[in-house]
Amino acid sequence: MTSTLPPLVQAFSGAIGSATANATVYPLDLVITRLQTSKSKRIRGIKGAIYLLHQIIHKHGLSALYDGLETDTGATIISGFLYYYFYSFLRSLLTRRRSKSKVPTLSVAEELGLGFAAGLASKLISTPLSVVTVRLQTEREDAEEDEISYNKEMQKVGGVKDVIGRIYEEDGLVGFWRGFSSTVPLALTPSLTLFFFQLFRDICLPRKNRERPTSGQAFIGGAIAQCIATTCLYPLMLAKTRIQTARSSPPPVSTRKTSLTILQIWTTALQCEGLNGLYQGLEAQVIKGVVSQGVTLMIKTRIEQLVVQMYLRRIRKRP
Repeated sequence: MTSTLPPLVQAFSGAIGSATANATVYPLDLVITRLQTSKSKRIRGIKGAIYLLHQIIHKHGLSALYDGLETDTGATIISGFLYYYFYSFLRSLLTRRRSKSKVPTLSVAEELGLGFAAGLASKLISTPLSVVTVRLQTEREDAEEDEISYNKEMQKVGGVKDVIGRIYEEDGLVGFWRGFSSTVPLALTPSLTLFFFQLFRDICLPRKNRERPTSGQAFIGGAIAQCIATTCLYPLMLAKTRIQTARSSPPPVSTRKTSLTILQIWTTALQCEGLNGLYQGLEAQVIKGVVSQGVTLMIKTRIEQLVVQMYLRRIRKRP
């Protein structure tokens, strides 16, 4: 579902909606990162997510559920703003050039291509903040695994500046784009979700509701589309998180740096747990995606409605 408002308005409303949704589901996002990187076979699924929530609150308090929120919110705002701006701008540019009709339409392939280009551009800029975020989300967990240096390591937890320094010390500037290779296909997520939503609308809804679904139909369709898109791309999400959280030994401890690849992570996961290993944490990710998508679209739509109302009021006041 696309809007005809100017790109800047869509970018602003999309960024605010994404940031609001991000803050709403952030504790679940942190738990998903822990699930994806956990080495314990007992911490899996929804039960594992609940267990981790309880353990984090019990050991460190409620504030620990928001480790890395500042950088993640920054990444979300930048990514959301740029995605909606690039997508709406490129779409309006393409529709003007390829058709003379008043309501030009684009093919599914063109919609996916525009979404991919917009997603890739936004992720390229926001990835450094995402890398810092996942490191902040796993700092406490990594410290707890080393019982000998637990007290010393815990002093490092929670500092954005310290984490940035350690990433730079380990890999230099390149370290802030660690895992970007897996992000490239993940740029398809928004457009893939839209594609599945359009399929749902065309197949499952009566003709009278296909162009303008009810709120309930839109929510159900969006939830189904989000679930399918997330399931299709989840192994890449898992690989990205594990690559970004992997620690490298800084020189002079190690003069030869080895970086994990997507194939290595998938191979290890398959060897340890079979196909389930590629979907570690999927259940929590699906729940997060459904809630986040719903909140984002709700806030974005509401802001756009307010902009239209303000514009109409201004027109009416003119003599």
